Amino acid sequence: MKLDAIRPLYDHPGPFASVYLDTDRSLEGFANVIQRRWAGLRERLTEAGAPDEVLDPIGELLLDPSHSAPGRAVFARGSDILLTAPLSAPPRRDIARWGPLPHVMPLLAQLGEPVPHIRVLADHAGADVVVVTGSGRRELSVEATDRPLQKTGQGGWSQRHYEQNVEETWRRNAAAVAGIVDREAQRTGAEVIVLAGDPKARCLVIDQLGKESARRLTVADHGSRAPGAGLEHFDAEVERACAAWADARRALLLDAYAAGQSVTGLQETTRALRDRRVRTVLLRDDPSSTATAWIGPEPAQVSTDRADLLDWGVREPVEERADAALARATAATDAEVWFVEEIASRDGVGALLRF
Repeated sequence: MKLDAIRPLYDHPGPFASVYLDTDRSLEGFANVIQRRWAGLRERLTEAGAPDEVLDPIGELLLDPSHSAPGRAVFARGSDILLTAPLSAPPRRDIARWGPLPHVMPLLAQLGEPVPHIRVLADHAGADVVVVTGSGRRELSVEATDRPLQKTGQGGWSQRHYEQNVEETWRRNAAAVAGIVDREAQRTGAEVIVLAGDPKARCLVIDQLGKESARRLTVADHGSRAPGAGLEHFDAEVERACAAWADARRALLLDAYAAGQSVTGLQETTRALRDRRVRTVLLRDDPSSTATAWIGPEPAQVSTDRADLLDWGVREPVEERADAALARATAATDAEVWFVEEIASRDGVGALLRF
């Protein structure tokens, strides 16, 4: 995944407060439970040196019932909340950290690789199109020519002509839908397109799609534009299609890592990041990791050896979590990070190189 969403965090000097809290409000008495959880985390942050001006805004956000989500991540410095993200499930563990860099890896690991994709529900009148990217979600409604849409089956001398008009209307509407999908796929770099709806309308849209869109297409068995139609099964098919793409992409990255232009281990990965040679950081998702690295004020100033930073003119190298340092350097050098279950690296870190 690209780290564009977190890159603005590094526009600010630390220290940062990083908080992950289970904010599930579905159970009775949730308010008191969340308040107790936050009180425990606040105490830990205070002991680590975080001042009240940092902690008060975090507490207000976490305890505000209008910010409802099963979990929440918050990153703050001074009196400013720099970034907050709702989590679709409680965090694997509550975290409170006061440190030189924001502790973003648990957030990235829980969110997973975002797959830019397009959801299409088509019928003979047009389609509902939803475009999902890392920057958000846009909903489009495609309504082309709306008459005639139905064959009457009444017979008579004009019946054949009327049915030809209906079929031509269907084709024009399908072409309009396909055109929008092609345009959005090219503009956003969508990796997956999931099409559902009326079977005949689906076939007509497929016939009109460009080659690149057709290559990314998955046809779903469920989903309808009809008013009140439930979309739970369609949503599940979209999730499976995106997960399948991510699994395939991860496998390709691991094959490339094993085959060639790559480095292995935290030391070599940090060296390649300093040289801006990294295309993709591969990282074993390990919440228990306590590995550290040395950092300087510039994002690419990272090393496992403090002496390296001194040699580069960093007066006061700072020891920090290795995953936090990797995230900053990855974001700053426009690389990406992918989490893997296993990697041929003793410390669970490796990288594919640009050159």
